[in-house]
Amino acid sequence: MERAAPDFIERLLLSIDSALHTVVPGASHAARGYPAAALDGDIEDEATRSLVAGLMRVNHAGEVCAQALYQGQALTAHDPATRVAMERAARDEVDHLAWCEQRLTELDASPSLLNPIWYAGSFAIGSIAGLVGDRWSLGFLAETERQVVDHLAGHLDRLPDEDHRTRSIIEQMREDEAQHGAGAVAAGGAELPSAVVSLMRGVARVMTTVANRL
Repeated sequence: MERAAPDFIERLLLSIDSALHTVVPGASHAARGYPAAALDGDIEDEATRSLVAGLMRVNHAGEVCAQALYQGQALTAHDPATRVAMERAARDEVDHLAWCEQRLTELDASPSLLNPIWYAGSFAIGSIAGLVGDRWSLGFLAETERQVVDHLAGHLDRLPDEDHRTRSIIEQMREDEAQHGAGAVAAGGAELPSAVVSLMRGVARVMTTVANRL
C-alpha cells in the first residue's frame, strides 16, 4: 500500500531538519561523486586562491538560498506533483552544497558567516511563492534557475585557466540548474512579470556582493 502524503506538520519538521543540515558546516553529504575527484593539482598563487575562494563562497551561499527556496516552496505547494518537483530539485542542490563546501575546504576558506540569514530570508520568499500558486511557484523556480545559470557562466569566465577543479564543479552545477529550470517550465511554470524578475536580480546582487566578503 502506498504511503499517504505527509501532513503539514510532518513536512514542517522535515523542513526544519533540512535547514539544520544546510546551515551547519559539514552536515550536507552529496549523493553523487565529487566532480573534481579525478583532477590533480591546485592553485598555488595566493591572490588567485583568494579570488576563487570568494567565487565559491558566493556559490555555496547561493546553494543555501536554493535549499531554502525549494523547501519553502515544497512546504506551501498546493499540488503534490509540484511539491515533488521542488523536493527533487532540492536533492540535487544538496550535492551542489556539499561540493562547494568541499572546494572551499580545499582552498582553506570558509562559507559565508551569514548563511543562517540567507536561509531564513530565502525560505520566507519560497513559502510566499508557494502560497501564491503552483504555476507562479514553478515560474519562480524557472526564473531563479535561469539567473543562476547566467551567474555560473560569469564565474566560469572569471576562473583562471589552470583551475580545472573548480571549473568541473561549476560546469556540473550549471548543467543541473538548466535541467531544473527546463523541468519547471515543462511542468507549467508561468512567466514572471518583468518587475519581479528585476527585483530578483537586485536581491541576488546584494547577496553575492556580501557573501563574497562575509
